[in-house]
Amino acid sequence: MARNILLYATLKWPSAARYAGGFAAAGCTVYALSPDGAPVQSSRYVSGSHIYSPLAPLRSLRKAIARAAPDLIVPCDDRAVRHLLRLYHAEQGSAVAALVARSIGQPENYERVLSRSESLAALRKMGVRVPDTLPVTSEAQLDDCLAVTGLPAVLKADESWGGEGVVIANTPEEAHAAYRKLSSPPSRLRSVARTAKRRDLHFLLAALKPAATSVCVQRFVEGQPAASAFAANEGGVVGALYYDVLVTHGAIGPPSVIRRVDCPEMAAATRAAAECFGLSGIHGLDFIRDASGAVHLIEINPRTTQGGTLPFGTGRDLPSALASTLTTGPVGMRRAIDKEIVVFFPREWKHNPASPYLKTGHHDVPWDDPAVMDAALGAA
Repeated sequence: MARNILLYATLKWPSAARYAGGFAAAGCTVYALSPDGAPVQSSRYVSGSHIYSPLAPLRSLRKAIARAAPDLIVPCDDRAVRHLLRLYHAEQGSAVAALVARSIGQPENYERVLSRSESLAALRKMGVRVPDTLPVTSEAQLDDCLAVTGLPAVLKADESWGGEGVVIANTPEEAHAAYRKLSSPPSRLRSVARTAKRRDLHFLLAALKPAATSVCVQRFVEGQPAASAFAANEGGVVGALYYDVLVTHGAIGPPSVIRRVDCPEMAAATRAAAECFGLSGIHGLDFIRDASGAVHLIEINPRTTQGGTLPFGTGRDLPSALASTLTTGPVGMRRAIDKEIVVFFPREWKHNPASPYLKTGHHDVPWDDPAVMDAALGAA
């Protein structure tokens, strides 16, 4: 049977384009809804591209769904997830609402999923190792939370991504300053300036309708980042891979170099997350691995992640695993990476040309998709 996939991105992240190749290899016809100029539009694996409008996201979605007739929608950033939830509630009882639920899982659970504190509290009850993570509703309450978490502490704003909206505070003064910054909407002047600098109308919308953000404070865990990326269907994991992050771009930025690992503890946490929230689609979990080797779950990413673009063979190629839920027939797969260490293209090349991993790791270069390769070089 034909399998149509709609990749939905509101940001110009190159990783969305890498998923196009994965789904195409699985035998799917791939469509994209994304901002004008997004790398995914250039992918030779995309059969049809639709332009996303920040000013009318649900109208953009409805048009793309009508034209692509997708079997699944794959959100590629957090804002895309929120738009799908808005569409679900607007289309209650319709085929479109059923499509959204089939794509992401149980929409009624996403209020908890999208709350950093509530999602981790739910998984802690299931036995997952989670650092103390407390919601902060006022600056007066912050000191009480810091008495529980201690210092340093990590303050995080909901509805943020890509390392933004996260501050590590070493003193009470830093924590209070971080809370004021994260909980208050940016000034209209700053939003307008960011609109011009980044050519992104979302910042203009923030200037027109500024909104406060929920903040939580989390106990700081000393260690190295680790992550899982997984495909789920109706609360069950159908494909997953686990990795330690060897190099990040910046202190809390995206990974530049990873090592695939087998980790029963991350696998158990991944199964718990899928089951707890009834997830479907592709998601990721962020961990910190401490000096003893134990992992601490620090965040849920309710959408595709960069790590999930990597093909490591049967059960570890997420587009293939997700496509298999749509049919009982055979599903294709990309050639598996034959090394455990992967250097993400082109970040490590550009920022550390002397990196030893450039000599030993697999270089994740999209040789088969030249336009995407050019776009990645321009975005790094």
